[in-house]
Amino acid sequence: MAFLTANKLTMYCEQAGSGPDLLVINGTGSDLRVKPNIMDSPLSSHFRVTAYDQRGLGQTDKPQDGYTMAAYADDAAALLSALEIRQTLVLGISFGGMVAQELALRHGACISKLALWCTAPGGNGGASYPLHDLADLDDETRLLAMIKLNDSRIDDAFIDQHPEMVDAARGRTDLSAYADEPGWAHGRAQQLAARAAHDCWSRLDRIACPVKLMGGHYDNIAPPCVMQAMATQIPQAELTFYEGGHFFMLQDGQVFPDLIDFFKKDTL
Repeated sequence: MAFLTANKLTMYCEQAGSGPDLLVINGTGSDLRVKPNIMDSPLSSHFRVTAYDQRGLGQTDKPQDGYTMAAYADDAAALLSALEIRQTLVLGISFGGMVAQELALRHGACISKLALWCTAPGGNGGASYPLHDLADLDDETRLLAMIKLNDSRIDDAFIDQHPEMVDAARGRTDLSAYADEPGWAHGRAQQLAARAAHDCWSRLDRIACPVKLMGGHYDNIAPPCVMQAMATQIPQAELTFYEGGHFFMLQDGQVFPDLIDFFKKDTL
């Protein structure tokens, strides 16, 4: 665990494991204080995993302005520089996949291979579901809406029959302990605004590294058709779908083995 200065921000990051470097860029609202998270995944058994709280989130600074996709990508590049990591594998998850696209376009030399999970290019290629549309809902209504967006197989009847699933989702997303921190609400709102403006579509053909696109068959946030569109635009891209929704990596046991194989092939 460490606090570092990068791109004029005090940023919080964590590292675990050993081996080739792997930078993980997490999704909307992600806070490394919420456990379990990507640092508890099988990845740290194969790589030196670095994850961090993005600007406006968690224990990283929450400035008043500067929330653009370019800034998020520059933050990631500056963090790598501060950690003296010249080149790394990168995994971008959901919103983090949008940041990772910008990182590959703005700082491509720092990425050896790129994996993009359940994300979208924006623009004419298609956007992820507009989560900012849910911002004004009360917590419980938003939770139920997100459960159905995360997996298209889930409807109101399924929710009524599985209250334990709702309780588990509530536990995974409960950040009320941090809601009174200075800048907490502002940082989250600004991230949603940056997410809404994301558009890498016309530039995806400039991504020069190998890319593994991975998504869920039943994802209503980053729909399969959007991931398929991305695969047509990125020169060295391969696409695999799994049995699950937006959280397919928790639903299909083949996801992490496939990701590890992709990162390790011709790398070690």
